[in-house]
Amino acid sequence: MSSFVVALDVGGTAMKGGLVTRSGEIALTRRRDTPRERGPAAVVQAIRSFIDDLAAAGGGLPAGVGLAVPGLVTPEAALYSANIGWRNVPAEDLVPLDVPVMLGHDVRTGGLAESVLGAGREISEFLFLPIGTGIAGAVVVHGEPYGGSAGWGGEIGHIPVFPDGEPCACGQIGCLETYASASAVSRRYSARASSPATAEQVAALTAAGDPVATGVWNDAVEALSLALATYTLLLDPAAIVLGGGLSEAGHLLSDPLAERLQKRLTFREAPPIRPAALGVNAGMLGAALLGWRAAGHPDAGSTWSLDVLKSPPVA
Repeated sequence: MSSFVVALDVGGTAMKGGLVTRSGEIALTRRRDTPRERGPAAVVQAIRSFIDDLAAAGGGLPAGVGLAVPGLVTPEAALYSANIGWRNVPAEDLVPLDVPVMLGHDVRTGGLAESVLGAGREISEFLFLPIGTGIAGAVVVHGEPYGGSAGWGGEIGHIPVFPDGEPCACGQIGCLETYASASAVSRRYSARASSPATAEQVAALTAAGDPVATGVWNDAVEALSLALATYTLLLDPAAIVLGGGLSEAGHLLSDPLAERLQKRLTFREAPPIRPAALGVNAGMLGAALLGWRAAGHPDAGSTWSLDVLKSPPVA
């Protein structure tokens, strides 16, 4: 059997790929743009080409291929993605090699990596919440991401937190994603201040005491506390693991969020809020776990060193 798998994390903007050995060494990482503006067929072809090139860089056929993709997905097919536009794409159509392959939902695959390798390594029930352009969660139960009856589990970004609030792109009103995603923080500040700013810049302005930025930031924290209080009361997680770009604000986000969450949970302790451990590599490392599972190694990752996994970053 080959000593490596091809792991690919397919996002709406970029694809992060790598070769990961049976012992957890990241032998190679690469990054390419996702050509979604050219349509779903072009994305499929770009994935096939990327996998081919990664395998060639490894010097032979991989033991398996793991793919993390957005939208509704089963281990055998990418059923639907609004961001990419594909429907019912079998795993075999995405992989040009005659090797075992397994697909996973992008956020749940990141949650799998954090469960096996990262911030959830010592706990079996937690919420992995990456806060980026949008918000989706990985509900981890007994160490495995739970997708629900039809694969829609974890759509915490579309919990209505302010029923009389702003319209969401999904068609609902007042969704968490409309207030607390990185794109929402940027959009809401830019509209109020009549000056464009990224979410990172809004965080910096908040830390500096800017009143407009502080108002937008407080709305995001309030929305998150409402959604996470509901989640906690329903599923009683051992921890909430924050990832994604907005989590890089660190204590500016986690401290007020923990305080507000505890105030809402009047009769019980709030779960601890901790940062994700794997950063931008979480999806790719989760895809590596899927690749080794496809190759017949369900215990992959149990002995991998976190120090090895932290480098190299995806170039």
